[in-house]
Amino acid sequence: MRHNHGYRKLGRTSSHRAALLKNLTIALVTSGKIETTLPKAKELRSYAEKLITRARKGDSEAHRFVFAALQDKAATNKLVTEIAPKYAGVNGGYTRIIKTRLRKGDAAEMAYIELISK
Repeated sequence: MRHNHGYRKLGRTSSHRAALLKNLTIALVTSGKIETTLPKAKELRSYAEKLITRARKGDSEAHRFVFAALQDKAATNKLVTEIAPKYAGVNGGYTRIIKTRLRKGDAAEMAYIELISK
């Protein structure tokens, strides 16, 4: 039974799941809005919001932490210098999920996840 299990497995191994979340976060940071399946969007929200919370400090330790998670210099720099300072006075709720459609091939629920502009 599931009983308070902490995350979604998304039908992947742990390393594949980590890479998926890393790549989805890079796409979200660079474009601001992406379309993915609803379970992936819900899992991505937790992952991305924790990174934004850590990036709000803006110091070198924040850069190191975000780069260790994303492994992408451009996305790390944009997150720490441009995106995170917008949320300086906000405690969470940096993203929004909007359900969109059922995917034609497999009827998966699709959703947009976007950064809320403050």
